[in-house]
Amino acid sequence: MTQEFIDVLVIGAGPSGCVSASYLHNNNVKVKVVEKTKFPRLVVGESLIPRVMDHFAEAGLFPALDKMNFEKKLGARFIRGNEICVFDFSNKFSEGWDWTWQVPRADFDNTLAKEVINKGIDLEFESEVIAVEFEGKNSVTTVKDKDGNLKEIHAKFIIDSSGYGRVLPRLLDLDTPSKLDPHSSIFTHVQDKNRPEGEEGTLISFDILETEVWLWVIPFSNGNTSLGVVGPTSFVNSLSDGTNSEALRKAIQLSDYYIKRFGDVEFLFEPVKLENYSRSVKKMYGDGFALTGNSSEFLDPVFSSGVAFATESGMLAAKLIHKELNGTAVNWETEFTEYMKSGIGVFTTYVKEWYTGNLQTLFFHQPENPDVKRKICAVLAGYVWDQENPFVKKHDNVIKNMAHMINLEKEQI
Repeated sequence: MTQEFIDVLVIGAGPSGCVSASYLHNNNVKVKVVEKTKFPRLVVGESLIPRVMDHFAEAGLFPALDKMNFEKKLGARFIRGNEICVFDFSNKFSEGWDWTWQVPRADFDNTLAKEVINKGIDLEFESEVIAVEFEGKNSVTTVKDKDGNLKEIHAKFIIDSSGYGRVLPRLLDLDTPSKLDPHSSIFTHVQDKNRPEGEEGTLISFDILETEVWLWVIPFSNGNTSLGVVGPTSFVNSLSDGTNSEALRKAIQLSDYYIKRFGDVEFLFEPVKLENYSRSVKKMYGDGFALTGNSSEFLDPVFSSGVAFATESGMLAAKLIHKELNGTAVNWETEFTEYMKSGIGVFTTYVKEWYTGNLQTLFFHQPENPDVKRKICAVLAGYVWDQENPFVKKHDNVIKNMAHMINLEKEQI
């Protein structure tokens, strides 16, 4: 069997893996990426948030992405019947990027992977991890190529960025149930033939159909738009006994705002269902490995946090490994797990309070409170480690308490 010897093996060539591999390569670490699929491939997670731009810039991947002219995302709109709430990323509490992109992930991830290869990084597509054995921190990973040939990759460290493939969580029995209630989604792309001119046509929107059910509308610069419905699994399954197409059509019919634009459009592929999509793990690292992105935690699509946590954890894992390889001791519990969990904890609260309706109470309250809106906007932009922001620091109670006060005021009117 062929053998290869490297410093770091990255499993998965999505945004997390590409950020990790680029950072390590830029710092003269011998890195190899293995990816099970062939790119371009369909994957969900098409709405980014500004925090990801920090990581793409630091990894040296931003220029290649910028050339692609993906649709710019300057904020987000939430619709509930006749009520509308628009967040503008340039008007937020924390310092940071004030825009990002809306992207067809097949093209976006392919651009990232090509740029990784252009940098001289060894990236192998159609290469599946079959087994992993650890001796202390050193590992031997057996991979199988598309022709069935096996080889062993000897590495000092593994970063698992395999997303829903969840390679190490499966092999090492690290999966654990998510703390979030079971939700599912059905999505597709459409040729947006009725797209209005200007901002209305390109603005990413979340249309609330019921407290726990919403439609996403993510316009791309190629003229297509991603449409998806999200809700409790029982609701999503009740939309149709037949096909995913029928279920998504029914959901579109429930949207007063979008029925004219999308009621008669053609689906570009049979809609894909992601059932009970939230994921969690018993631990995010171990001797000789770290889990990044969806291979560890996935919360919910409502605030588009998925890719941001993927690149945040990918960049952080790469920096800590680089430190360790250079002989500096790393406390993975505090420097990796606790750091990531603090940000994930903030977004978990926001997801939970979205589905209780409390956060929606704050979003649609009139008259708007500009100060509160700026602080929430910083969270939605992904700056969830800024302890100066009370909507980060006191996330456990601040939304609940404020919604309670608003509701009390309404009762007294």
